[in-house]
Amino acid sequence: MPLALSPSTVPVTVDDAKCIADKGCTVCVDVCPLDVLRISELTGKAYMKFDECWYCMPCETDCPTGAVTVNIPYLLR
Repeated sequence: MPLALSPSTVPVTVDDAKCIADKGCTVCVDVCPLDVLRISELTGKAYMKFDECWYCMPCETDCPTGAVTVNIPYLLR
């Protein structure tokens, strides 16, 4: 599985200002069927570790604060 090298080029982005993973929330990590999201040990916020997204959207739908955004490519819409 390829590592996501840059947070600006991955399909799933997390708004650190809205993310409450540092307070114990792990919803986006728990609902991802591919297990590509992680909680950063440095910031305590969620991020996309592996660039293998299926664009299935439960991470965005279930996020209680709306911090997660799935950027679906134009040709898949």
